[in-house]
Amino acid sequence: SMAIVDAVARLLPGVLGDDMSAVDDSFATGLLEGPTYTRPAEYRGESVPDVLLSGDHAAVDRWRREQSLRRTYERRPDLLESANLTAADRAYLEKLKAGEVEE
Repeated sequence: SMAIVDAVARLLPGVLGDDMSAVDDSFATGLLEGPTYTRPAEYRGESVPDVLLSGDHAAVDRWRREQSLRRTYERRPDLLESANLTAADRAYLEKLKAGEVEE
């Protein structure tokens, strides 16, 4: 019942601090969410991908979308059937399936 209250409440004006929050929720796109990084830039030998530190917002958005597509393809490929994919998304998935995408 709490899930229903949460789902309905977030549709009410003013409940979320930013109206775009509901649009940006991981389940709103039909894809799984990609990895999330925070500071420090390196932790236990693992580094944040350079693109996230680059300041190039378009490249960051593209990387996040590709990571979301990758995670969905690897874990829940069935979701891709109903996802709203762009031509760039489809091209990336084809490269991923062909093994042409670096880890």
